[in-house]
Amino acid sequence: MSKGAAIVTGGTRGIGHAISLALLQAGYKVAAVYHGNDEAARAFEKETKCKAYKFDVADFAACEKGVQQIESDLGPVAVLVNNAGITRDGVLHKMSSDNWHDVIETNLSSCFNMCRIVINGMRERNFGRIVNISSINGQKGQFGQVNYSAAKAGILGFTKALALESAAKGITVNAVCPGYIETDMTSAVPKEVLESITRQIPVARLGQPDEIAALVAFLASEKAAFITGATIAANGGQYMD
Repeated sequence: MSKGAAIVTGGTRGIGHAISLALLQAGYKVAAVYHGNDEAARAFEKETKCKAYKFDVADFAACEKGVQQIESDLGPVAVLVNNAGITRDGVLHKMSSDNWHDVIETNLSSCFNMCRIVINGMRERNFGRIVNISSINGQKGQFGQVNYSAAKAGILGFTKALALESAAKGITVNAVCPGYIETDMTSAVPKEVLESITRQIPVARLGQPDEIAALVAFLASEKAAFITGATIAANGGQYMD
């Protein structure tokens, strides 16, 4: 028996792919949202038999249209995971305005867009689970990532404020801050750079997407009803706050 619809933005690759699978296994009807990679979306659909929905989460009107289609196909949204994100790295004194705004809109404004569209339905039903994927670099900052770190830190404040607004309506809102996770993105990093990063992680390895997905699936479950407004780090001990 389905527990309802779950939306995962950036849900066809990497951490998002693992989250989509975990929520599917937990009994949700999963809608994986993506924007750019049609090949990965087709592979996801073939693997999971779930539909991937293509729209730009940085565009409010596109989100409205996309969520409307998802709810028409799958029913009311019970779970929203804001996982979509991009990087446009560079030091601030060389960063273009476009690279600043692209990252802020895709990584942070997307949380507003998606939450704003689903929140009223969750309030009416007195139930909802929202999980926002931040980052270790939103907690500690990172050289060359002023835009990314600002967006991911903004997610933490957004999460806490929305949790306060939503708690009385049976809606929990939490943030997960992954550290360095083994994905296609990290596999493209030069070996010597990756080794230097790994040496900074007390558990001496990169995280696995499934480890983040298991945490998100727990936060989406009934068992996590007393957890809201939390920032949960999953970084192998690399940063402790």
